[in-house]
Amino acid sequence: MGVAGCGKSSLGDALAKALHWPLIEGDDYHSAANVAKMRAGVPLVDADRTGWLVRLGEELQHHPQGAVLTCSALKRAYREQLRSAVPGLRFVHLSLSREEARQRVAQRAGGHYFRANLVDSQFEALESPQGEAGVLVVDATLALAPLTQHVIHWMQETPYANP
Repeated sequence: MGVAGCGKSSLGDALAKALHWPLIEGDDYHSAANVAKMRAGVPLVDADRTGWLVRLGEELQHHPQGAVLTCSALKRAYREQLRSAVPGLRFVHLSLSREEARQRVAQRAGGHYFRANLVDSQFEALESPQGEAGVLVVDATLALAPLTQHVIHWMQETPYANP
């Protein structure tokens, strides 16, 4: 989880491969209306994300053996909605500065629909998960390989807790 440009897709892909779990790329589940808003440089609001979060929770439920989900999950309410679909869900918060996020989003290749001007809105919406149970906060500027190993080690030490 984290703001745009923090490396969710890169880390998610690396973790999914290392764990032999499916990758659920959250961006692939946005509605056409949400994508159109972001392409136009309009930030999403809570109402825009509700159906998206429901779909992501349902997708996670289809993989009871485990899956890696890339999702901004910026607000605690969003994380709680996902946890209600999958109790015991763990989050890795990829933390980085606003300036680094802007730079990374601006440099994206492939014409991603999320525009750099939307980064500020993500930081405004972000509610730090620091202190929430089942959350690991990491420096998103670390190299991918050691970051992946750090997360895997944490997952082994913090097993999935299905109440």
